Amino acid sequence: MEGSHPYVKWAIEVIENYVRYGRKIDIREDLPEELLTRRAACFVTLHLLNGDLRGCIGTIEPVYENLATEIRENGIAAATRDYRFSPVTVDELEDIQVNVDVLSEPQLIESVDELDPNIYGIIVVSGWKKGVLLPAIDGVDTVEEQLRIAKLKAGIYSTEPYEIYKFTVERYF
Repeated sequence: MEGSHPYVKWAIEVIENYVRYGRKIDIREDLPEELLTRRAACFVTLHLLNGDLRGCIGTIEPVYENLATEIRENGIAAATRDYRFSPVTVDELEDIQVNVDVLSEPQLIESVDELDPNIYGIIVVSGWKKGVLLPAIDGVDTVEEQLRIAKLKAGIYSTEPYEIYKFTVERYF
């Protein structure tokens, strides 16, 4: 695990401490000011060195008082509570790459013509059901595929009406 951006370094520190020692570290005052003052939704994604997904958890609206807390909570969840994977073990830590995506505020769209899966992530909403897909995902090259996957994740049937929101991300490695 190594990253160059301060957001990613913070995520790695949080994940390593939690996986190794079972402890959630406190928000430190010496973190970059933006981590302490900015409120934003984010996703923390873990990949194996071969590129395979190993965990991904995030928020679509800010939940916590600052980005440092948002990254901490989502990083721990990505490593330990992504239902698609068993929790990350200490032995795996060396073989995991971490990235942090900070989301813009979602915007309701009126037409799928406003979408581009390489630029925009999407949120599909039908009642209480929500599905999210980040932008620029390998193998997701069309708007149709992006919508199909997001609706599947949300459990939205083809006959159900739904709204689509788009967002951009600042992606850090």
